[in-house]
Amino acid sequence: MTDERCDVAIVGCGPTGQTLAILLAQRGWRVTVLERWPTAYPMPRAIHFDHEIGRIFQGAGVGDEVRAISEGCPSFEWRNAAGETLVRFGLSPKQGLCGWPDANLVHQPDLERVLDERARALPGISVRRGFEVFEIEPDGPCVHVRARDASGEVRDVEARYAVGCDGANSFVRRWMGTTVEDQGPVSDWLIIDLVTSSPRPWEPANFQLCDPARPATVTSGGPGRRRFEFMRLPNETIESLNDSNMAWELLEPWGLTEANTILERHTVYNFRARWAETWRLGRVLLAGDAAHVLPTFAAQGLGSGVRDAATLAWKLDLVLAGRAAEELLDTYIQERLPHVRSFIDLSLSLGRMICVTNPSDAAARDAGLIALNRAVERAPMPSAPQMGPGTMLAADRHAGEIFPQGRVRSRDRSVEGLFDDVVGRGWVLLGADRDPGNALEPEQRAFFTSLGGLSAHVGVGAPLADLDGKYRTFFERSGARMALVRPDFHVFGTAKGPAGANSLVAALARELESPYVAEDTD
Repeated sequence: MTDERCDVAIVGCGPTGQTLAILLAQRGWRVTVLERWPTAYPMPRAIHFDHEIGRIFQGAGVGDEVRAISEGCPSFEWRNAAGETLVRFGLSPKQGLCGWPDANLVHQPDLERVLDERARALPGISVRRGFEVFEIEPDGPCVHVRARDASGEVRDVEARYAVGCDGANSFVRRWMGTTVEDQGPVSDWLIIDLVTSSPRPWEPANFQLCDPARPATVTSGGPGRRRFEFMRLPNETIESLNDSNMAWELLEPWGLTEANTILERHTVYNFRARWAETWRLGRVLLAGDAAHVLPTFAAQGLGSGVRDAATLAWKLDLVLAGRAAEELLDTYIQERLPHVRSFIDLSLSLGRMICVTNPSDAAARDAGLIALNRAVERAPMPSAPQMGPGTMLAADRHAGEIFPQGRVRSRDRSVEGLFDDVVGRGWVLLGADRDPGNALEPEQRAFFTSLGGLSAHVGVGAPLADLDGKYRTFFERSGARMALVRPDFHVFGTAKGPAGANSLVAALARELESPYVAEDTD
């Protein structure tokens, strides 16, 4: 017998599942979250998210709270054993592309607490902790997700769709029977999270130690915390490395002892690179670590799951509302998997440079990077990959890019803030010369309005001033004069002429296979 009915059942209550639940509930859908553990995991895990992920948290209604528990990363360097800087990455500690610091450091339990408080404040979300899912049964227009608690009580949740956000050992993925592409073990690293008894300066604050004797990472673990990572050497066993005495031995050169440091956690992680070949089977989908696992070298594990949630949320919203055909969900993996694989490739290439234990090879690497560092004061951070082809204009070279978020101010100076907070979120038409919404024909306007679409004019003399110049930079670089931006902040398409607004909205209608299809007018 069905105990509970909802629109979407989410298996797993980590950051990916929490974010997806919030984004769906904000759109008015009923969500049930099933989590096998009765309480949230209290130990640190992920510690990094980038500017784009901060913007997604902002859109989930927890922007201020997440800023309060995280800190911007002002710099990140690679250094060799002699202390020489091999490469210094250029980071914006205040305003990255999406209005957040380029890199942010956070204590995951604090992040999960903030997301949990937001989820519980929304009337559409039910969080069922202590229920482990053991069976999934498709049933026509719905799917039954059955879970059992410690007492043996079984709960049957009937949902229109179910999403597995249940981690690297996902039950939902196993149920789907999808093939997993595994690049094999990359390396084993001892992860140590700690808190010092009194504050102390760290210079540099965050760096990669490229020492062939023992590659290591030294970084913030969020406000008031530090993280150290040490690579396992070929002659060491996992058991010997994962010993508290070894942890203290490795920390001793940094002046950290049991007298001045609290060791929160130490454990050996096997860094892997793998992804599921299928993320959707009928009404059941995957997201986060259930769909992909990334090596830590590019620090994109947490972010990749949250990006999944942001993209899947608006696609599920349109399908649930009958605004798009169910096949729209097939574009989810088409867009996200190439994006994830690009980050996996980046992580593996960085790892190959970092995990060098041969002194001669390390010396050659150092010489090349030092020469580069002398020529370029700050190396640019690798640009974010574009999404794979999907719900966007395939012929537009800017489709799939992240669209910037800058600070804007109203003409009368009564309102000032980040664009998303001032104008709103969802489908956004933005113009450099005029408000594109005013150019829409009645039918296109009706369709765009039915999606909750917004429009704005940002620029010199516009109703909204471009305080950071981010929009001017985008339009100058792209050669476009207007852009249609998706709810996950990626560009759907751009246009140059006055008729561009109508052609963009018409193209969107076709992509969604909406009952309304406008004629191209550009």
